[in-house]
Amino acid sequence: MAVFGFGAHSDFADLADLTRMVRQADDDGLDLFSLSDHPYLGARLDAYASLGFLLGSTRRIAGFANVTNVPLRPAPLLARTVTSLSALSGGRVVLGMGAGGLWDRITAMGVPRLSPSDAVAAFEEAVLVVRMLSGGGAPVTFHGSFHSLDEIEPSPAPAPEIWTGSVGPRSLAATGRVADGWIPGHAADWRSPRFLSSRPIIDEAATAAGRDPRSIRTVFNFPGRITDRPLAATRNRDGRWVGGSVDQWIEELTGAVLEHDASGFMLFSPDGGNPDEISLKRWANEIAPAVRAAGQ
Repeated sequence: MAVFGFGAHSDFADLADLTRMVRQADDDGLDLFSLSDHPYLGARLDAYASLGFLLGSTRRIAGFANVTNVPLRPAPLLARTVTSLSALSGGRVVLGMGAGGLWDRITAMGVPRLSPSDAVAAFEEAVLVVRMLSGGGAPVTFHGSFHSLDEIEPSPAPAPEIWTGSVGPRSLAATGRVADGWIPGHAADWRSPRFLSSRPIIDEAATAAGRDPRSIRTVFNFPGRITDRPLAATRNRDGRWVGGSVDQWIEELTGAVLEHDASGFMLFSPDGGNPDEISLKRWANEIAPAVRAAGQ
């Protein structure tokens, strides 16, 4: 069954709106909320501190960083953070992971710059380290190219699902080898050339690693307006979704589930802010139930 969530803006100035929105989404039965992870922005609430607070004030909804800036969050500590959050929240955490994109901002915080190929290799190794330090078992010793562990005791809690924001061929292949899900970059959807050329790389790498490609879910970041009346065109000249009425959203997303194996959708406001309250309620109470029912 497809999961439904939304992406929230998380500046300090948005704190009251953020708390209200997540609690409303929890009451309305949405599955997920997500926060971006940009620790170099002083106006931005820390993603993981915010996740802990918001999960502690909700009952059902899960949260995740969309996606975690792995170069700025060392994998062993990230493993401790996500397994603790998962245990405290009753498993309501997904671990979104990315290789890092804004390297000028990342290096400004004292982290050495990695080449694109090294960044992807470090990212894939970080996924493995998180898994090694989760789920109990004997102390772990591991000496990789970018991470080193000496007799480190794993957390007893299992690792949450790991979804990546992979874009390039190397990171897409890493997703196929080690991840549980994929969030296409640049808000690419199932009709986009980016998706159509990227998903086969994941599937081929998964198959080569002895994994079933169907086990790697695709969850789409999907910006658009939910309008009172149908739009004459729900996509622009570039083929990007712009939105439409509730019925138009239901038709589009149902097709994505049935014809393109979409596993979930994260609603984003097209203007870069937070979804408005009316749109979020329509998303939760009208669009999500209809698409879930059609996909069963």
